[in-house]
Amino acid sequence: MGRRRSGAVFHLGVIGDSVATFDHVDELGTIMIHRMLALPLLILMGSFVMAEDMPQTLFDFTVADTAKDWQTVNDGVMGGISEGKFKITDAKTMEFFGTLSLANNGGFASVRTKAKKLGFEKGDIVVAKVRGDGREYMLNLYPNKQRVAYSYRATVQTKKDEWIEFKIPLDKFEATSFGRVVQNAGTVKAEEINALGFMLGDKKAGPFKMEIEWIKVERAGTSK
Repeated sequence: MGRRRSGAVFHLGVIGDSVATFDHVDELGTIMIHRMLALPLLILMGSFVMAEDMPQTLFDFTVADTAKDWQTVNDGVMGGISEGKFKITDAKTMEFFGTLSLANNGGFASVRTKAKKLGFEKGDIVVAKVRGDGREYMLNLYPNKQRVAYSYRATVQTKKDEWIEFKIPLDKFEATSFGRVVQNAGTVKAEEINALGFMLGDKKAGPFKMEIEWIKVERAGTSK
């Protein structure tokens, strides 16, 4: 004669319209152990999905030494006399500031990263938080091709003394050379981007100032 099970009935939960029951403590124990073993994996998978959905930080100026990856390039390389500088403020933002001059055929000031791979992927969206002076700046992406004064450019219209966040997909950047749009150049290739930066060249002489708190990238399909 087979061994008789205990008459106790354990209710584990509702599955659809039925109630799952177990008439032996070993069955219930096995189920509970399996569920407890699976829980850490589910938590890990959930954390991974959340991390994938979050924008990836490229530059956060609240982090020490982030500014060491940046430099200024002004129209002095072409004989101009514009002054563009940058510094880290007490509020831990990067301030790009100076004076734009149109003398000697000049008229631009810029701050950009030193050359290095930034890890862009096809379909990425550049996201940044800035506070400006109401002037129109440009966000430039620089490919690793050895071409003089060549970049992919998008405009950033700031609001005077107001923080704004903007998003620009990579395919919205236009190829430019010496400030002029290059026809039929196609969109920027994400894997070729090895520098980015902000430029002012609105042909309005005078002082300027823009702060950048951070720059991030959203992967394709994660933009809200």
